[in-house]
Amino acid sequence: MLTDPIADLLTRVRNAGHARRVRVSMPESRIRREIARVLKETGYVRDFSSDGDPKKPTLTIELRYHGQDSPMIESIQRVSRPGRRVYVGCDDIPKIRSGLGIAILSTNRGVMTDAQAREARLGGEILAKVW
Repeated sequence: MLTDPIADLLTRVRNAGHARRVRVSMPESRIRREIARVLKETGYVRDFSSDGDPKKPTLTIELRYHGQDSPMIESIQRVSRPGRRVYVGCDDIPKIRSGLGIAILSTNRGVMTDAQAREARLGGEILAKVW
């Protein structure tokens, strides 16, 4: 049993980037699919897809690189975790690397970036920081 599927997703993506892998696969869940969607919308990953049988769906994420050398995701960190949840209001959402990175938030309107949450005037749980 996995206690923190979000941390598992972030660790798999981080390790695959360091190992120069083109894709990484993992068991699929709704929150993992939503985080992959946000990463694709912001350009940190090339694409993601869901495949496999309906009883054990698999999420596959295609990573993106600067040329052949370094991955687009320089760092990806879990902020809120099961032992310590981190919630912020819309005025307290942090800017990651002076706006060069993103924070991924879970709000009552779904998973979104820090810029989208500020624009919609929503607060929520900070899931991860990416730059």
